[in-house]
Amino acid sequence: MKSKKILYVSSEVLPYQAETEVSKLAFDLARALNTTGGQLRIFTPRYGDINERRHQLHEVIRLSGMNLVINDIDMPLIVKVASIQKERMQVYFIDNDEYFKLEESFDKDGELYADNDERCIFFAKGIVETVKKLNWSPDLIHIQGWLGALLPLYLQTYCKEEPIFQHTKVITCFLREPFIGSLDEGILEKIAFDEITPDQAPELKEPNSMNLIKLASRYSDGVTTLRGTLPEEAISYITSLGKPFLCEENIETTCKSYPQFYKEVMGK
Repeated sequence: MKSKKILYVSSEVLPYQAETEVSKLAFDLARALNTTGGQLRIFTPRYGDINERRHQLHEVIRLSGMNLVINDIDMPLIVKVASIQKERMQVYFIDNDEYFKLEESFDKDGELYADNDERCIFFAKGIVETVKKLNWSPDLIHIQGWLGALLPLYLQTYCKEEPIFQHTKVITCFLREPFIGSLDEGILEKIAFDEITPDQAPELKEPNSMNLIKLASRYSDGVTTLRGTLPEEAISYITSLGKPFLCEENIETTCKSYPQFYKEVMGK
């Protein structure tokens, strides 16, 4: 993976959020990717529990100042940046006062937030527009977390004519068990503002976690998970796609397998 540009997207990552199994796994994966010899940049949401002073976040003016249309409403995009000095990893935070002011990421006490569909749309579009402004063409985008579930769809539809993503491969990684409940059923009407049709995302007619798994997997070039994380229905569906699929016992063996898996996904 030397000289390759890797964009790592995670809904939570240490040391910025409280330590959970997923945030630690996300950090361990990022650190492992960073040792492959390529260029790594991390994208994550700037949630309300992130202490900007302690972690030395600062707004990047040239990357901020955009409005993203979400459900026909202009929503300001703020981009902040920080560094994990010890690991020499640069982290970009997608921020918006309406969507990311809460401390929790995707739900609270098992109850989904009503605007999670719009958060997913904003996060996907925020990443796309920030990468375009950076003029940094990633060879590989590695997505972890439900918040990034729509990004593969957006990369293959909304961004299909963007030169900066023409040679980008996408891997979706599932580290968390499927959530209970569903996103707002109006999500198809909201992505229609980005000229994404129901035929391109039929799974979103019922936007539950299983259908998000199927949608993200279908639009990705490769899929990874840990054994025991996804139900058999999801494993069977992913296998049926005939795409590179990595399912390891634990994070240690996963990290060791990634270099070869990346080569398989990238066709090298």
